[in-house]
Amino acid sequence: MALMLTTTDVSTLVGRLTVRKALDLLSRYIQDDFVRWESFEKTARVASHSAVGVIELMPTADADRYAFKFVNGHPYNPVQGLPTVMAFGALAEVGTGLPLLLSELTLTTALRTAATSVVAARVLARRDARVMALIGNGAQSEFQALAFHHLLGIDVLRVYDVDPEATRKLVRNLAGVPGLEVRPVRSAREAVAGADIITTATADKTNALILTPDMVGPGVHVNAVGGDCPGKTELHADILTRATTFVEFEPQSRIEGEIQQMPADYPVVPLWEVLAGRRPGRRSGDEITVFDSVGFALEDFSALRFLWDQARALGIGRAFELVPEAGDPKDLFGAMRRLDAGPAPRGAEARADEAALACPHEA
Repeated sequence: MALMLTTTDVSTLVGRLTVRKALDLLSRYIQDDFVRWESFEKTARVASHSAVGVIELMPTADADRYAFKFVNGHPYNPVQGLPTVMAFGALAEVGTGLPLLLSELTLTTALRTAATSVVAARVLARRDARVMALIGNGAQSEFQALAFHHLLGIDVLRVYDVDPEATRKLVRNLAGVPGLEVRPVRSAREAVAGADIITTATADKTNALILTPDMVGPGVHVNAVGGDCPGKTELHADILTRATTFVEFEPQSRIEGEIQQMPADYPVVPLWEVLAGRRPGRRSGDEITVFDSVGFALEDFSALRFLWDQARALGIGRAFELVPEAGDPKDLFGAMRRLDAGPAPRGAEARADEAALACPHEA
């Protein structure tokens, strides 16, 4: 039997753990998997683009487990009452192909994106960072805010969105978080003034200029989350020429990330090499660092592992029969008949149904 986790199940799981512990555990899963980067099969996500958004499949596997995520990105969905990003995913055994877990990943993607941001910031931001600008106050913003507050010690947030209601929503949701001061401001420029870390998490599918070079001073770490598909960026290219840029999976980032606007030989540093101790992260207090975060399948693999472990430990979710599990594995037709749970038909209906099952290609 496979395990199914709904959005309610994942919400219950996070509530049982607490948001802080869930983000901390998830960041550990992600870091552990990045350190063993070379153990994974890796490919850029398979994307189907339209004028209004994108639908993607994100697979990866190690020697024991295979995982995938099905996810969309439609920035105009909120006007229809739908989330910009919706996702589900699965975890299976490599040795047998047996599915183990089918789970929602909409909430989980927000959690794993924020946890990945912190995994990167631990090695790229200054250790004394306490003030973060958060530009883009939509669905991802609270997760980013809480991850940086709980796991990295950020205690002041300067927040801005072109939609004032989004900022009011963020302030409302973060009210009462101990030790976190949330300061709404009137512009992106005002948000970055005095910030140690700048997180950009906007949704518009455009080559935007959320940050220009004069807005990013020495020693700042830029956590660029919003640019995640071809034709969608947030940073002026001149910021990248002044910074050291770190990426997840370079072939994917060259197509989807901030670096899509740079020459093919623009140098980047794979984050996994820093986490594995093969390359340095931040090298000085004045260095500008950019985490060009587009989201990679390995992070979803980590998230599904996290859900699988924690759900079983906490007794959350329900078992369901995703594949036939009884009888002769070679007798799939017989299994279908045995698993029919409908009421037994009578009379003429019974004879017609039996004939159809006996010769389904002729029915």
